[in-house]
Amino acid sequence: MTVYVIGAGPGAPDLLTLRGAQILARCQTCLYAGSLVPAEMLTHCPDDATLIDTARMPLADIINHIVAAHARGDDVVRLHSGDPSLYSAVAEQTRQLAELGIDYEIVPGVPAFAAAAAAMGAELTIPGVGQSLLISRVSTLSTDMPPGEELATLAASGVTLALHLAAHQADQIVDALLPHYGANCPTATVAFASRPEQKIVRGPLSELASTLAASSITRTAVIFIGPVLDAAEHPDATNSYLYSQARMSKLRADEQH
Repeated sequence: MTVYVIGAGPGAPDLLTLRGAQILARCQTCLYAGSLVPAEMLTHCPDDATLIDTARMPLADIINHIVAAHARGDDVVRLHSGDPSLYSAVAEQTRQLAELGIDYEIVPGVPAFAAAAAAMGAELTIPGVGQSLLISRVSTLSTDMPPGEELATLAASGVTLALHLAAHQADQIVDALLPHYGANCPTATVAFASRPEQKIVRGPLSELASTLAASSITRTAVIFIGPVLDAAEHPDATNSYLYSQARMSKLRADEQH
């Protein structure tokens, strides 16, 4: 018996991976967060599968359901939104499964930042402008940032940022980032990426809070900050080496040897 922790992706039912769908189709028990996982994904489950909505369920109850399924000999799916590697609260569950001697396997999903970038039609790594992406969030009453991971500290390099779980603290973001990025640094926020209610708003960093307020974006959003969002206007933007004359010449030279 194995517990498969599957990333359901950002919301669109057809962004579930093929591997995830195949595992869903053969597991007898599925625990899913009903507030985040589209009901359409559950159609991959066997008709007689046990489906358990964990949206309002404490961790102890979730583990108890898994233990009961284990006792029955069921393979179990734990279906999470997004990708299990980011802000998924999976670590607590897998620690307990390991302590109980229950095997588990993590199946990746499409992360929210990737779906958001696709919605914008954007590449986030532009030669000459930015080649790094820093994924982070902001401190909240429920989850503080560890020492050294405060937003202002992370932003000191000016790297492109992708901020999750932060739309409700836009004023805090602006205060922390203005000294490093400047008032006119472009931002783009994608709410509910890939879903029917998807919304994209853009504006300079100095107007981020007012832009989000005007669009009523307070959650389920990824905020991007950095010059790569306006790369077409950036004087240092260059084409990838992949398309360069130097690479073509090297390929031809290699073919001749």
